[in-house]
Amino acid sequence: MIPADWKHWIPSDEAVLCFVIDTGRVLLIHKKRGLGSGKINGPGGRIERGETAYEAAVRETQEEVGVTPIDLQSAATLSFAFADGYGLRCEVFLASRWTGTLTETDEAVPFWCPLEAIPYDVMWQDDRFWLPEVLAGHEVAGYFTFESDTMTSCVLFERTTGKPFPEP
Repeated sequence: MIPADWKHWIPSDEAVLCFVIDTGRVLLIHKKRGLGSGKINGPGGRIERGETAYEAAVRETQEEVGVTPIDLQSAATLSFAFADGYGLRCEVFLASRWTGTLTETDEAVPFWCPLEAIPYDVMWQDDRFWLPEVLAGHEVAGYFTFESDTMTSCVLFERTTGKPFPEP
């Protein structure tokens, strides 16, 4: 069931994504398992009990790619409703500093990608709408519905002002 009223929608899970930006490039992953397996995305995953979104973004980035993002800034809150009833709310963070050694894990193959060459065609369909806004410095609130891997609706707002972005 896809929600008609996002104000009363309750997600099944809460998750995070973390995009590390460094000198005109962004850290992305080729996801090996779980939701989005086979797609390109930023490091991230579910928030664990007792953990803040910030803490989860740091932990997930460390676990998936071996680096620790520093001074994360919240950039977006995204809500996803799937036709099968699953719902996910995701907090997106940006970091411009990091420490550690980039490492492939059982979960992901990390790689640096030039900002102008982000491979949106192998990412979730919604990414092409909100990620450029986030990378341009906007704070985004996004609401998306999916039928399996196919996006069926997309609404984006400036998170701080509530002003809608142009329809995709």
